[in-house]
Amino acid sequence: MNVIITGASSGIGFETALEFSLHKENKIVAIARSADKLRKLLEIARGINPDCTLLPVEFDIVNDDYAALIPFLRERLGTIDILINNAGALINKPFLETTEVDLGEMLQSNVISHFRMIQNLLPLMQSGSHIVNIGSMGGFQGSVKFPGLSAYSASKAALHTLTECLAFELAETGIKINCLALGSAQTEMLESAFPGYQSPVMAFEMGKYVADFAKTGQKFFNGKILPVAVTTP
Repeated sequence: MNVIITGASSGIGFETALEFSLHKENKIVAIARSADKLRKLLEIARGINPDCTLLPVEFDIVNDDYAALIPFLRERLGTIDILINNAGALINKPFLETTEVDLGEMLQSNVISHFRMIQNLLPLMQSGSHIVNIGSMGGFQGSVKFPGLSAYSASKAALHTLTECLAFELAETGIKINCLALGSAQTEMLESAFPGYQSPVMAFEMGKYVADFAKTGQKFFNGKILPVAVTTP
């Protein structure tokens, strides 16, 4: 499988990339802004499976020019079977201290960047391909909400709705799209949002789940926002 994962330098994205790298038939493009962390990912992946094909790509999905990325992907992969839009950011501030700039940053990082990625990569996808957006229980309708996360949760809710809309627009292409509204996993982002909280789910466990769903979830779901949580948060 040809797989692209954004936000692959840490947390769930990092672990998802490692999970795919266990199988030498997979080609994984790991995208993130941190070249150092991507080098560490490649080192670990090769240590686990020397035959893996993992291509680290330093790229800012919010600000960088896709005109350089697309030819690289076309040359190295040809077509894309799986796109996992995992990159994201979090701002934790009381609502009255949250600025419009903060909200704009959340929308750019958690929605618009994925909007751009999907638009640019769709020409490389074909019937049977699967797009997986990584959402959050913070943006899941009816879930418990937490103070300080209004901008973050609103941006994730927008990503959820974008997923539902695109499922209808892409129906004739045979490309499926789903969104996993993740609950807590022990990551840097969780520690930022809930200092001192220990999740019962480790990042590598969630990474394995995401990888497994990306490989098979399109057989059973399309346009769904699926809650993946055992605790609150």
